[in-house]
Amino acid sequence: MRAVVVYESMYGNTHLVADAIGEGLGALGEVTVVSAHRADRELLAAADVVVVGGPTHAHGMTHASTRRAAADAAGKPDSDLDLDPDAEGPGLREWFADIGQVDGSAAAFDTRMPGPPALTGRASKGIARKLRQHGATLVAEPESFLVTKDNHIEAEEGQRAVAWGEKLAAAVAKITAQAE
Repeated sequence: MRAVVVYESMYGNTHLVADAIGEGLGALGEVTVVSAHRADRELLAAADVVVVGGPTHAHGMTHASTRRAAADAAGKPDSDLDLDPDAEGPGLREWFADIGQVDGSAAAFDTRMPGPPALTGRASKGIARKLRQHGATLVAEPESFLVTKDNHIEAEEGQRAVAWGEKLAAAVAKITAQAE
């Protein structure tokens, strides 16, 4: 089986989570972890499961303006933030506008600050909605992984992302076995 993990990441946190989820999905077989602007229709069509995630900006998925603001913040002389190598490519909103159908199993995740989702927002809810609109069947509830106030992934979140990937792999394997 094939799994594709598509991510958008500004400071590298969502990228790290995507890599950890990919590690957990490894039980399925081949796993490709790729930034949104490199995830084309052909790659998605070959996947048995597509997992999509991005950072939470302004209570939801990023916009061009929030990505610009994040890049500007990283570019300030007193900033200790580093942009992910793929940060300045298109975001998930643009990716969803271009991909067409996402048939098969899917899941959504985000990175966000700690706190109640009513205060922090959750990009994963919007990502899940977009996946369903594009024809995907969600195999898990949207998941959030937490970053610190100074924009670093919380220590335990990497392990939790691996475990979530393993849970997704088991869910997809069960669905596949039932279909046979």
